[in-house]
Amino acid sequence: MRSTFPRSSVLVLGANSVQSLVPSTLISQVESLLASHRTEDALDLADRQRKKLQANISIDEDEADELRYVYQRIGFQCFKETRFAEAVNCFFEGEVDPRLVISYYPDIRGSLFTSDDSMDVFAGVEEHMPREASVEDIVVTNLVRNYSPHLTPNTRSAPSTAELRKILVAEANEKLEVFLTRWRARWIVERGSNLAVGGSTTNTRPVDPSVEVVDTILGKLYAQLEKTQNLYSLLQDHHHIVVNEVAPVLERTGQYSALCILYKQKGEEEKLLEVWSKIIDGQWTDADIKDPLSDMMTLLTEKRDRTLTQQWGLWLTQRDPERGLKAYTQLLHLSSTCIADPLLQLLMPKDSGKRRDRPEEDLALLESIKRANPAAGVQYLEYLSRQLHTMLATACIEQLCAALAQESVSKLWRAKAASYASSRSDASFLSYFASTTPDSPHKRTRLKTILFLAGSSVYDPAVVRPFLLEHQNIFRLELAVIDGKLGNHRAALSTLVHGLHDATSAELYCTLGGDLVSTKIAQSLAENNPGIELCASTMFGVATKGVRPAATAIARQKSAIDEAKKTELLKILLEVYMADGETSTRRAAHLVNSQAMNLDVLDAKDRTWVLLREEGMVIEEPASDDEGDGEPASFEEKGGLAEKLALQLSRPPPHEDVHVEKVEKGSSEVMLV
Repeated sequence: MRSTFPRSSVLVLGANSVQSLVPSTLISQVESLLASHRTEDALDLADRQRKKLQANISIDEDEADELRYVYQRIGFQCFKETRFAEAVNCFFEGEVDPRLVISYYPDIRGSLFTSDDSMDVFAGVEEHMPREASVEDIVVTNLVRNYSPHLTPNTRSAPSTAELRKILVAEANEKLEVFLTRWRARWIVERGSNLAVGGSTTNTRPVDPSVEVVDTILGKLYAQLEKTQNLYSLLQDHHHIVVNEVAPVLERTGQYSALCILYKQKGEEEKLLEVWSKIIDGQWTDADIKDPLSDMMTLLTEKRDRTLTQQWGLWLTQRDPERGLKAYTQLLHLSSTCIADPLLQLLMPKDSGKRRDRPEEDLALLESIKRANPAAGVQYLEYLSRQLHTMLATACIEQLCAALAQESVSKLWRAKAASYASSRSDASFLSYFASTTPDSPHKRTRLKTILFLAGSSVYDPAVVRPFLLEHQNIFRLELAVIDGKLGNHRAALSTLVHGLHDATSAELYCTLGGDLVSTKIAQSLAENNPGIELCASTMFGVATKGVRPAATAIARQKSAIDEAKKTELLKILLEVYMADGETSTRRAAHLVNSQAMNLDVLDAKDRTWVLLREEGMVIEEPASDDEGDGEPASFEEKGGLAEKLALQLSRPPPHEDVHVEKVEKGSSEVMLV
């Protein structure tokens, strides 16, 4: 084994002894210089030895340990003399355990370690470490040594030394941050990072116990020294910060955004929500937190935690009724398929199928929301109504599908559709079905379903529509109602005209502005079909024998029909008519005749003249002067005055005296001169 003592090449032989002349060691030289208070010379000697070792291809470990010892001795000597800049440089070169240095900062250290914890240290170094308990005590000791008894009343309380003490302690904190930052960077390079963001490990290698202490102290120092960007960088890097140690410092220094990042990384959702709530209420401010209300909504959406939502949903409702209700609806046991709002779909429980029957929970929830915010209670009631109506609509359709499972019902309803299409009846399909189908439970179910789908403006038609598609050849009328609710007017009118062959309903659809069942029709159905009176009263507010008109918000509200929308629908219907054969062409002519006051006649010309000419129709010349000035022939006598108008519009007028002069609004006739 190699000896750690220096070798000698000079021996002196005596009568009773052998003496050796050896060079002084690095340690002995440094110890001698420090004893003579020649700290700069000792530091210069250590630096020369370090450069010498670094120049070697291989480093002798004994010499490296000797150099570490020297730097630590010099470092603690400088530390005792409040020369903190030189001290931390020596601590870094001497690879001092950072916990040893941190132990002198009790205010920053917290409870990360106690006096019972042990750390390895050179025996000679330990003997010369400061005996004071803290950096502040070291500073005071030096001030007393240098200025006492020259200051009054005493060194501790004199204004000049009090300010100097404050400056030196601040410098000690700054230099500690420099030392720990350098130590952490070297540890990452030498050991490789085995820490994941937020403190979890990426492998099974044990974490150096000093890392947790260093990361935590750095978090505190960055906050106290207002080095916000350094703090953010630390949090975004791999770290092992102890949350309970750093959080109070972040609160005290106003680093709330950093606190939110830390809580989120560590899964402290309740504390994270607390911080955001104080930002929203104005107790705290942080420019880096842009929209804490949205952040709360996002967290509650992602977590879907009933306890958190129950606690914070009402809190949000008091401050923002709309957002609060969206968050609080997580407590509802509703199927996500019944909700159109994508955000509300996220808030629904993932494992909920159909809505469980828990009305008592809904009522309790409603009362809680009303107490928190009456206006929000109304919104919640409307929301709940939408969901219930959607569920009721789907339940009605499911009953229809169950009825169709009976072969007799399926054949009957198909036969009704076929016979109506071939009957050329002026009645609507709904009236035809109601008057010609024998009374039965399935008939009443279908009529009630149609009344509900047409009368309710609360349910979500986009959710309901797929339930009809399985039997779309039978449920054409119901699909037209749904498409009307969705604003798919061309699809609805095409279904009525080409699928159901119900031009009467198609024209009524335009007249009602996109609806298919008027109050008058609902009244008639209720009077002639026992068993649907309550549905008609509830959805349309009509009064029938034994049933008073509904006075609730469920009844459809009457409103004036937008004339512009009515005109738009008539034009769409005209286009739908023109897309088919001769039968639809006659309906187009009838539409022009009956709705002339709502149509732009010239625009009808642009769209129909080619089609009508292809049907073989000719232009009728004007009557001669000797035929008298009597009234023009009636519609029947002329074979349909509207068709003549269409013929007249089929091409540009060949003679100056053949033209459209006027259209009498409010009349069913179009005059030609």
